[in-house]
Amino acid sequence: MRTAGLAVTAAFLGLVGVAAQKPAALPRTADGRPDLQGNWTNATITPLERLRPNTPLVITEEAARDEEHKTRAAIEFREQDSDPNRSAPPVGGELRKSPNAEPTYLERVWQSGAGVVGGYNSFWIDPGDRVLRVDGQPRSSIIIDPPDGRVPPYTAEAQARIAKAAEIRKQFGEFDHPELRPNAERCITSFGSNAGPPMLPNYFYNNNYTIVQSADTVVILTEMVHDARIVRINGTHPPASVRKWFGDSIGRWDGNTLVIETTNFHPRHGYRNSWEHLKVTERLTRRDTRTLHYRFTVEDPTTFTAPFTGELVFNAMAPGEMVYEYACHEANYGLEGVLSGARAQEREAAKKKTQQ
Repeated sequence: MRTAGLAVTAAFLGLVGVAAQKPAALPRTADGRPDLQGNWTNATITPLERLRPNTPLVITEEAARDEEHKTRAAIEFREQDSDPNRSAPPVGGELRKSPNAEPTYLERVWQSGAGVVGGYNSFWIDPGDRVLRVDGQPRSSIIIDPPDGRVPPYTAEAQARIAKAAEIRKQFGEFDHPELRPNAERCITSFGSNAGPPMLPNYFYNNNYTIVQSADTVVILTEMVHDARIVRINGTHPPASVRKWFGDSIGRWDGNTLVIETTNFHPRHGYRNSWEHLKVTERLTRRDTRTLHYRFTVEDPTTFTAPFTGELVFNAMAPGEMVYEYACHEANYGLEGVLSGARAQEREAAKKKTQQ
């Protein structure tokens, strides 16, 4: 009896162990679809494109931890108090020094955004400090295809279109014309491609999202400039003449994956100089209670010489963390200053002409 009892106990404990290891069931909506709702973040220090040639997509855990250590060192360096007795910077400004032998990718992004005159201090910076890991594998880039991890080259048609636009901008200084100022500067859409599609980190801040879902609609709210994309389930695209800021997004369910096809982009808001013939296909899959797997493919044969695909992980925000309103225009006098400056120049020119 003792032997039989031990056998039964062992079998029972074995069943308990198997049950304990069984993954938790995915949350589902009332109509049985995977529940994508909640607050999510796609912040990562992994760049969109691979930085160096011949770098594999999957890197070692040691290399990933080294990059994370360097990033934390750069962030801590930015948080140091300024020296009140420091001398004046050189005329024209200077780039912030790096605590690392070679500036990290994030540091180079910050420098390009702020230039030599400086920008937001670290209080406002929240880029994340983790290398992207997909299925536990550290990645060197978000792009997975083409195999080199780079956006394919522009077509000859696209190069001519981009050059023509650049010639127009040369007539004015950067941000010095109300109609040429970019959408993000005018607080119309997020800078980079936060809202997308594709939905990508901007490596500065506000890489957070709120997803709300019903049987026939999914809304993706982006914290950056409070952009909102409305995905209509099993809808149809309007005529090509109907152009929307974030394109027209149609969704369908492929098993547990939400597939979103977006076309009909607005001329002022496409992706990387593409809009008229741009199509972005996204796939959102809830892997578990804490993560969404996100894959996207960008296609435009008139702009890119080949399609390209990337993937990310959206992580659930910690309990208590919130997505805030992005009050972009609050106390923003930039455009007013540009227009006032232009009128002052006109008055000065008219005055000189009168004196002559």
